Amino acid sequence: MNDEGFSSRADCAERLGEAVGLGTHLVGVLLQGPDDDPSPYADWQRVQSHRYCQALMKARHGEKVVLMPEEISCPAAASVFGVAPLPDGLASGRGLKGFGIVQEDETGAQMFRGMTRLPAGRVARIVLAPVQEFREQPDVIVAEGPVESLMWLLLADLNLARGRRRTGETAVLQATCVDATLIPYVEGRLNFSLGCYGCREATDMGPGEAVIGFPGGMLEDICRAVEELAEKAIPKSRSKSAFARIGQREGVGSAAPGTPPDEGPFGRGGATA
Repeated sequence: MNDEGFSSRADCAERLGEAVGLGTHLVGVLLQGPDDDPSPYADWQRVQSHRYCQALMKARHGEKVVLMPEEISCPAAASVFGVAPLPDGLASGRGLKGFGIVQEDETGAQMFRGMTRLPAGRVARIVLAPVQEFREQPDVIVAEGPVESLMWLLLADLNLARGRRRTGETAVLQATCVDATLIPYVEGRLNFSLGCYGCREATDMGPGEAVIGFPGGMLEDICRAVEELAEKAIPKSRSKSAFARIGQREGVGSAAPGTPPDEGPFGRGGATA
């Protein structure tokens, strides 16, 4: 147990959430295997008959939960965590067509064939809680929240990648379990998703919210990059000064006090220092 690492992660999570205005906790996810020690989490709430996205929702709001494989109530999530084969009604695509999600069986079948998944027996328990509660580094960190807040996390990742375009991979299905958890875990990168039918129907994810996940080892770098954005870019963007100038020119509203005309990288003056 590394107390210094624990303190640093907790501090980063607090600062990052405050900088982007996340509103709820960054969630740490630990995918424990059969040989991993469960004792640090023995007194955490063991949830029963929960979808993965529902366990994530509870952790987002401050709860410390353990989801055992046999308690995953969503067959699609159970399949990608290696708990059980995907039922034929889903694998064939018929189920998604029945829900009105797709128009053809084969479209649904292809969506499931493309899912990132873990081998059978890899996961013995899934541990979820606010990042601040973990004494060890979580495998993945998941952020659910307003799209604008998550945009800054994505921009932080782009800065770390020195401007290389970021990829968001999704089938608009299994947004939390696959898009925000398993893709970051397996591929070792940040991934983002606009959500899916299932998590929006089963949790309190709002219509203006989305989800991002990234490997736990990226937290401190993401935090530093976000704090650099918070020095200028975030408050400037949120001031909506360019938007206010439209109202000023059209006689409704006014520009933010002290805003020079056409300031900013897309104004007539070009980039500002």
